[in-house]
Amino acid sequence: MTRVFNFSPGPATLPEAVLRKAASEMLDWNGSGMSVMEMSHRGKEFIGIHAEAESLLRELMGIPAGYKVLFMQGGAIGENAIVPMNLIGKTGSADYITTGDWSKKSMKEARTFGKINEAASSEASKFTAIPKQAEWKLDAGASYVHICSNETIGGVEYHWTPDTGSVPLVADMSSNILSRAIDVSKYGLIYAGAQKNMGPSGLTVVIVRDDLIGHALPITPSAFNYKMQAENDSMYNTPPTYAIYIAGLVFQHVKALGGMKAMEAHNKAKAAVLYDYLDDSAFFSNPVAKEDRSLMNVPFKLKDESLDEAFLKGAQARGMIQLKGHRSVGGMRASIYNAMPIEGVQALVAYMKDFEAKNA
Repeated sequence: MTRVFNFSPGPATLPEAVLRKAASEMLDWNGSGMSVMEMSHRGKEFIGIHAEAESLLRELMGIPAGYKVLFMQGGAIGENAIVPMNLIGKTGSADYITTGDWSKKSMKEARTFGKINEAASSEASKFTAIPKQAEWKLDAGASYVHICSNETIGGVEYHWTPDTGSVPLVADMSSNILSRAIDVSKYGLIYAGAQKNMGPSGLTVVIVRDDLIGHALPITPSAFNYKMQAENDSMYNTPPTYAIYIAGLVFQHVKALGGMKAMEAHNKAKAAVLYDYLDDSAFFSNPVAKEDRSLMNVPFKLKDESLDEAFLKGAQARGMIQLKGHRSVGGMRASIYNAMPIEGVQALVAYMKDFEAKNA
């Protein structure tokens, strides 16, 4: 069997060890005589799987006791509505920092539920940098401040944690959660779709501080009410059971590799291989400010865009797929999440060097 190097932005590549473990347990999990897919979410088998997944995530991220971990559905786009439904009711307003397509979508969705202030934006620079916090125009009366910690399309990432004072900081971490150590206590709420670094699509992880629960707008559906989900251990409705199981296997895998410090070192090493080459190349380029470059998503363009299709075809022939950039920005994009081995990035750079030599 030959596995490709999958540079998809999501659903993304998963650790091969996790896939093999899941395959071995597909028909019979732990002697139960059934697949996890078939288990009742109320049964002791799945309750144990669920509890272990939460425990491992708490350990890996150092989640304090005063936070709930919720396993929900709807993805980050769902949370774009669910977050304001649960949080904006405290004051009726919220601040949003827009650094790319995803944070813009978050802000647009939130406007349905209250007054939204765009406190800072990097749109004028075509979303190639994070606005300096000194430029932010925050409202002390906001219910929360929202950021997207890593923009999957534009390839910009916060390498610092904003200071929002007494106003809770909310972060969409869908594409960089578990990629490096963070101080969860500096955030009021973190949410993330699982399909980048944690598991398959269908699962959304929400980490929310206890004091932010219980303020949902009256229109909030029960299944999307953080208080209802927290009181029912994320099982008010049937959770995405198999996705939680796979996420638990990923958490086990990351812990075995050495946790967040090991993942951060791994991700920085991978990104350096690609960015160092891009900086030395006259044929390929990356538009993002160096201090804000993402470790997870690396957009790049060819000097001659007429060669884009030839580049993609050649990459596929060498076993490298999903390198086409998002339709809104064009060019190329290499998503190099946790499960992408450094060998994949090295293979990509070797191909880029060869392509440049033949076409420059």
